[in-house]
Amino acid sequence: MSYAIIRNDKLTRVDAQGSYIHNDRRSKGHSNKDIDPSRTHLNFYCKENQLTYIKEFDRMKKEYDLKGNIRSNSIIMCEMMITSDNEFFDKIGLEETKRYFRESYKFVCNYKNLGERNIVSAAVHLDETTPHMHLVYIPVVKTKDKEGKTIDKICARDFWRGRNSYRELQNDFHAYVTSKGFDLERGLPVEETGAKHQKIEDLKKITNFENTKKILDNIKLELPEVPDINDIKLLQLNKAKVENDIIKPKDDLINELYNDNKALHQELSKQVKLVNEAERYQKERDKILEDNKVLNNKVKDLELDYNNRKNELEDEYRNKEFDIEWKYKSKIKSLEKENNHLHKIIDKFYETIDKFIHWICKKFDMGAEDNLIRDFQKETNTFLDAEKQLKHEEREKEWDLER
Repeated sequence: MSYAIIRNDKLTRVDAQGSYIHNDRRSKGHSNKDIDPSRTHLNFYCKENQLTYIKEFDRMKKEYDLKGNIRSNSIIMCEMMITSDNEFFDKIGLEETKRYFRESYKFVCNYKNLGERNIVSAAVHLDETTPHMHLVYIPVVKTKDKEGKTIDKICARDFWRGRNSYRELQNDFHAYVTSKGFDLERGLPVEETGAKHQKIEDLKKITNFENTKKILDNIKLELPEVPDINDIKLLQLNKAKVENDIIKPKDDLINELYNDNKALHQELSKQVKLVNEAERYQKERDKILEDNKVLNNKVKDLELDYNNRKNELEDEYRNKEFDIEWKYKSKIKSLEKENNHLHKIIDKFYETIDKFIHWICKKFDMGAEDNLIRDFQKETNTFLDAEKQLKHEEREKEWDLER
């Protein structure tokens, strides 16, 4: 599997000049033997600088009113190197390779609100062993001055604030390029491997790891014994000449070889230590990935249990809802039936009262029913109309409270 590789370097003015010469192919005789001049015409820019990096920096600082205390040795720019491996680029072809770098350029433009205007140059090299992009930018952060006014300040330290800033860059870059359809794994950050984002197998090839370990085992740092010229009786008379012309030059050569051997030993030790550390981190990474698989399986099981329980609860809720609705409708129907029956009773009561009054009036040869009803209501302070009676009683209660 190929990796999405992105790393960041900080540049002083001196560093920026060197990057400019390499990235823009300004050197006539390339010291980098990986550059194939016959393919240089394939290189392209996502953003092309018109001046040298230093002159572009001075122009942009003035034009955009960028603040910051810039000294001769200050970090004035950063350079991101974006790439993958040849297997990936061979697989996707030239047009998709170009799209990969253009999408990567868009990612950096938006990363930490950098903005395209603060990018000095973005050169894509297709004339070296592996395609890659050098993206040079000014690390600008928004902050406030002493008066509380918002300013744009050049400060690589604040732009990359936080011990996990490069790890977050790796995570965000991998998430972005994969969202654009590129099938890549997350690259190993430099703080994890100590290398320049190489696979462990490639790192071993680069450092000639196995052979290096054998050389280290066989290297002897002790100086060889030099014969004492006092024991060479035949050379006693020419002792000074032999010492100056033969022995001393050989001693100097032995010391020089010893120092070189010592330096070589230190360098090879660094390489072996680097690979050992990389292997250790690789094992840790593999274990983390395996643990992640286990956790993913657990999460899937939990999701399955959750969905099953959710479906069970929904079914249970629907059943209860149906029962409640059925009971509710039954109760309403019963109340409506009871209400209709009460209305019939009340209507029949009014009808009976009316007939009774009419009968009383005729029986005792009394006046009209209306007069009888009026007299009854006046003397008893009671209305035959139940609704009027209820309203009357409520008014009396209100009057009692007011009194």
